[in-house]
Amino acid sequence: MERKNVTTVTEFILLGLPLSYKLQILLFVVLSVCYVITIVGNTTILVVSLTDAQLHTPMYFFLSNLALLDICFTSAIVPKVICNLISGSKTITFHGCLAQSYIYFLFGTTEFLLLAIMSFDRYVAICHPLRYGTIMKPKLCLKLILCSWIGGFLDTIAQTILTFRLPFCGSNIIDHYFCDVAPLLKLACGDTYLIGMLDLILASSLVLGSLLFSMVSYSCIIFATGQKKTFSTCASHLTVVFIVYGSCIFMCINPSKNSKIDSTKIVALLNSILTPLLNPFIYSFRNKNFKDALKRTIKKKTFIQ
Repeated sequence: MERKNVTTVTEFILLGLPLSYKLQILLFVVLSVCYVITIVGNTTILVVSLTDAQLHTPMYFFLSNLALLDICFTSAIVPKVICNLISGSKTITFHGCLAQSYIYFLFGTTEFLLLAIMSFDRYVAICHPLRYGTIMKPKLCLKLILCSWIGGFLDTIAQTILTFRLPFCGSNIIDHYFCDVAPLLKLACGDTYLIGMLDLILASSLVLGSLLFSMVSYSCIIFATGQKKTFSTCASHLTVVFIVYGSCIFMCINPSKNSKIDSTKIVALLNSILTPLLNPFIYSFRNKNFKDALKRTIKKKTFIQ
């Protein structure tokens, strides 16, 4: 009888944001437009970086991986939110919920590590330009990318397996717009202390560690050069760092648990769409080399046609 009771939950209901019908339509339009721009912008970076030989450099190798991560990261959440808004259905299957949660945190965690790697790449390029080619060799770049992906995988796989093994026998209503770990664990009938502690330790060490590494790298660049142009470039990169890490830290602090509209939901939604939307403009579309490569790619495509 006990086994039957713990296997009753086969799907979850995502409450999302308590918005009126008009606001839901507005949110649907905004998210749809932002999502399309995000996919087009990051896909453009991928295509141009792969096809243009002049962009076969460590910086654009990392940027193309960031673009791929952003596409996967935002696609794990936003399409489901858009579908829920337009259809009115808020259900998600048990396995679909766990898959969404794992994919979201896998790509999010990998992006933290990749941002730290990119800060190191900029440090070597700006502070040690004569040694840049000998330090940032293709083998090292590939190893760094593999480390970021493996780190993201190892950081999220354990808690996903443990969550999957938990019994869910009570409420199936998740107070969020996607399958976040914290509200999901609240619905479990079993002991979630181990998963909660594991999540806290891994997330804290990875987020704070990569943030500290990024801040040290950019601080070294600013203090070593002191040039206005260099500071301007670092400032745009630091904008991404502050958005990504700031939103993550804010969601962990969760200052508005008892408010009518939980601000952590809004911050999480902005993080899911805003950062992937801004990254192409901050890292690539403002860069002269990339704009020239984009023009060459367009000319090639036009000539072929």
